[in-house]
Amino acid sequence: MNQNQEIRNQLIKLLEGGIAYQPIEELLKDITADEAGKSISHLPYTIWQLLEHMRITLYDILEFCQNPDYQYLKWPDDYWPKEVAPADQETLDKCIAEIKTGIQTMIKLVQDPANDLFKTFSHGEGQTLMREALLVAEHTAYHTGEVIVLRRLLGTWE
Repeated sequence: MNQNQEIRNQLIKLLEGGIAYQPIEELLKDITADEAGKSISHLPYTIWQLLEHMRITLYDILEFCQNPDYQYLKWPDDYWPKEVAPADQETLDKCIAEIKTGIQTMIKLVQDPANDLFKTFSHGEGQTLMREALLVAEHTAYHTGEVIVLRRLLGTWE
């Protein structure tokens, strides 16, 4: 196996999770809309706000990677939801499903040998697919960890 393919394989493992922590499917299962909208004293966000932020950011990164006419979002306003809770369970479930789908889309981009991991995007500021894949993995892991801490504080995670 060549180094390029080994790098792709390692990126995919990182995006899937399950090496240093459980896969995202396990970490985000069984969250209820009620739980997702509960506030914790001294924390500025709810589980819903973290999940929706993860989804928005993930799809922004994917849009950047796939669209040469990409338009930057305004930080932080466009990246964080105003609502503290999902409208209902269906909205929450859709958000979580879209996070999983978005990660699979990034995996497909990384898997495709036609996509150069190290070529800078013409519409960016030095970003590469490798950097964006690492960003997705790091951002997802970071905020998923926060979701788990919130669930523990709410008593809904063991």
